[in-house]
Amino acid sequence: MPQPLTPQQVSGRQDGQPPLLRRRAQPPVAGPSPLRNRLLNYVLALVAVVLVVDALVGDKGLLETIRARRQYAEITAALAAKRQENTRLREEVRRLKEDPASVEAIAREELGLIRPGEMLFIVHDADRKH
Repeated sequence: MPQPLTPQQVSGRQDGQPPLLRRRAQPPVAGPSPLRNRLLNYVLALVAVVLVVDALVGDKGLLETIRARRQYAEITAALAAKRQENTRLREEVRRLKEDPASVEAIAREELGLIRPGEMLFIVHDADRKH
């Protein structure tokens, strides 16, 4: 008949320590309750809605970005018009400085001046009664 095994032979430990005991299995921990899951889903949905609304209408949101782009386009167009007007005015100044005929034309139109030796005729409408 075989001899019974000693505790050292069973545990395989040669240092004379008692065999290691196995821990008992822990009962399975119940997962979160359905109410907790539903509440967590509602909170996450609320946070998502707040983030989307902020992305649309916040300080740097989509609507503000669209408004800023529209304003930028309007200002750019106004600047281009001012530059074009500035170029036209510079050309007019150059012409007035260099071309005496343009000065004479403006004097005749705006001031009603005439050259020496010219005659001025004033024509009245015949239909008007004085």
